[in-house]
Amino acid sequence: MKILRYLGLSGSLALIAIFLLQGPLLAQEEKPFAEQKFVLQISDMDPSKQTLVLNVAGNILKAYGQDQADIEIVAFGPGLRLLFEGNSNSGRIDGLVSSGVRFFACENTINNMSKTLGEPIKINAHASSGKGGIVRIKELTDQGYLLVKP
Repeated sequence: MKILRYLGLSGSLALIAIFLLQGPLLAQEEKPFAEQKFVLQISDMDPSKQTLVLNVAGNILKAYGQDQADIEIVAFGPGLRLLFEGNSNSGRIDGLVSSGVRFFACENTINNMSKTLGEPIKINAHASSGKGGIVRIKELTDQGYLLVKP
């Protein structure tokens, strides 16, 4: 409380806003105490494969529980379409994110598809991104994650 009085009204509101904004960001963090760690690869444009990778994530959560399963879905190549803003699976992605599943979009693919399509690609707001999907998979497998390619 002393901090809030010291900051004044506007400073206190800014501090509260920062804490509130961190909520969604925390859902994107790895779970260091989870006993089961999975990285799911989606590199296929086929909608049935995209549905399958989401089903697998849901099944892992059911089997091990939200607190014991750390899951990241990495999308690259044609599989990036799963993370396009407005994809028909956006609602399912929202649900998985609320259960702690993370999504990663390959920046190389984003840039290449943007050039091919002639306009910037908009990615699902829940997805983080980085230089390469394969690079991210390597980082996670080096940390003990099991790679699954449904």
